[in-house]
Amino acid sequence: MAFGHTGAGGGVGAGGVAGERHQLVNVAYRLLGSVTEAEDAVQDAYARWYGLPHGRREEIRSPGAWLTTVTGRICLDLLGSARARRERYVGAWLPEPLPDHTEDGRTSGAGPAGAADPADLIVLDESVGMAFLVVLESMTPAERVAFVLHDVFRYPFTEIAGVLDRTPAACKQLAASARRRAGAVTAPATATGALGATAERADVVRHVKEAWETKDIPALVGLLDPAAVMTADGGGLVGTVLRPVEGGARIAQYMVAIADKAPGLELLERPVNGTPGLVARRDGVVATVAAFDVSDGRITRIWVVRNPEKLGPWARAADNWGLYSGR
Repeated sequence: MAFGHTGAGGGVGAGGVAGERHQLVNVAYRLLGSVTEAEDAVQDAYARWYGLPHGRREEIRSPGAWLTTVTGRICLDLLGSARARRERYVGAWLPEPLPDHTEDGRTSGAGPAGAADPADLIVLDESVGMAFLVVLESMTPAERVAFVLHDVFRYPFTEIAGVLDRTPAACKQLAASARRRAGAVTAPATATGALGATAERADVVRHVKEAWETKDIPALVGLLDPAAVMTADGGGLVGTVLRPVEGGARIAQYMVAIADKAPGLELLERPVNGTPGLVARRDGVVATVAAFDVSDGRITRIWVVRNPEKLGPWARAADNWGLYSGR
């Protein structure tokens, strides 16, 4: 399916090449699952653009398409090397979670194109949901690039061929293979259905928060699917479970045990990658961000990010949370 983003086939608007940063950061984050790496990839693409002789830049009819192609190739290389890096990663690797910039009074892309926080530039839609990003991790680098560029951003396979250095037909096959891996995660939702699903998620997450705060194991078990799975990412920098915890009862017991070991932990309901989630703070510092997948009124998946290197945007967002109630 397509997620409604605009492709980069056209020319650059009034903002010039600097105005392409918004689109490029969105592409790179979905390809890499990392705000930091996405920003680095985009900066590298711009460095290559400005490194071109002036005459060569003048010959390029669509700087936006050129920048997208270069950013895609950089991301492709990074995805290839990431597999080796993640084999050395301590515990499970999860994508970097994103806060909702509207929660702290900011607007997407606020400030000059070159100065805005890259996390603020990312459009929070179903293509950045944690469940979707985790599925993307199961794809080969080439599948992921073909799928994201075509199904999410609607780039034609003729342009994707330039990124992957393959024929359009081969790129179409890669996207089809990736689509099979993605399966039901990409199923579209109507506007009414999406609102209903969000409301259901919010209610379930709120009940989880209340049960967690009161250490009510039976209530937690009732909110968790019996086959639920919780995956945590500490990156070896903070303590957390290294392997997924399987089963609603085991997850409930683990959550209560964590609460016992962390007195003074403050839980806040905050959107995570555009869907209802929980944020845990201790002494005013964001320590944990949890995203949830809900089906039939129960939690089926929990993704817990504790690696402090992945929580930078949350620290910046939390500076303004005093303007809002803790909910």
